[in-house]
Amino acid sequence: MISRRTCLKASALNLASLLAPVYGAAEPQVKTIRMWGSADGTKVGFDPIGLFVEPGQTVRWVLDSSVHTTTAYHPNNAGHSLRIPEAATPWDSGYLINPNDHFDVVFTIEGVYDYFCTPHEMAGMVGRIVVGRPGGPGTLPFDYFTRNPKTAHWLAVPEVAARAFPSIDEIIKRKVIPFA
Repeated sequence: MISRRTCLKASALNLASLLAPVYGAAEPQVKTIRMWGSADGTKVGFDPIGLFVEPGQTVRWVLDSSVHTTTAYHPNNAGHSLRIPEAATPWDSGYLINPNDHFDVVFTIEGVYDYFCTPHEMAGMVGRIVVGRPGGPGTLPFDYFTRNPKTAHWLAVPEVAARAFPSIDEIIKRKVIPFA
């Protein structure tokens, strides 16, 4: 006669074997970008400032100090120019205030993604992520949209911010570009 305990044990083992491929599969590695500011507020940045990820990977922005946002360059974000793939969903973390506050984005569409910190964009606090193969508006000159009457009203990337972006080629070559 089979005991109740034997049946329960067998059921549990069967359930575990069915769930193992779902729960035991390795999650794609989460890539972290730190958001920081110096104690006197004179320096701010994302670290790394340039990052390469594969489609499907998650990027997590973590606040170290100061108050920051991570905001995609996209017309839906206060009329900024489009600097992410057209099919991608724009993001805006809102203000992260407390140390270790974080915001995650899963990148599924290949291309170049440029982003900024709302209160510190004019200080050059920007970053760039390349997902898989580079493409999209993030590969174009920063003023490409000004030549089109339909997009000429978008806000330009400030000159100080445009100079801060690492090159796409360097991101692809090195995979991670630390804040200098």
